[in-house]
Amino acid sequence: QVQLVESGEGLVRPGESLRLSCVASGRTLNTNAMAWFRQAPGKMREFVAGINWSGHSPYYGDPVNGRFFISRDNSKNTLYLQMNSLKTEDTAVYYCAADGESSHLRVGVAQYGMNYWGKGTLVTVSS
Repeated sequence: QVQLVESGEGLVRPGESLRLSCVASGRTLNTNAMAWFRQAPGKMREFVAGINWSGHSPYYGDPVNGRFFISRDNSKNTLYLQMNSLKTEDTAVYYCAADGESSHLRVGVAQYGMNYWGKGTLVTVSS
C-alpha cells in the first residue's frame, strides 16, 4: 500500500516563502509522475504543479507559475514544492499525489491521472 505523507505546514505572511515535502513509502515511486494539488475552503481541488519521473519538464498551474517550483529527489523518495512570493489566495490544504501507472504527467486526464493521495498539509498565508 502506497503512503504519501506531506509536511511543511505553516502560517506565513504575504510575500514569504515556504517549502513542502512529501515522502513516499510502501512502494517505490521513482519511475512515476507526481504532483501537488490544493484545495481552498469552499473551492474545488485544483492542480498546482506536476513532474515526470526524471524530475524534468515540470508543469505548473497558471496561478502559481513563476512563483512555485516542484522538484523531486528519487534517492529519498521525496517530492518538494518550493513556494515563493506567497499570496493570501494561496491559503489551502496542499496534497501530494502520485500516478501509479505512468512515468509522465498525463496532462488532459482527470486529476492528471493521479491515483495515490496524501492526507494534505495546511498552508495559511495571512498578514
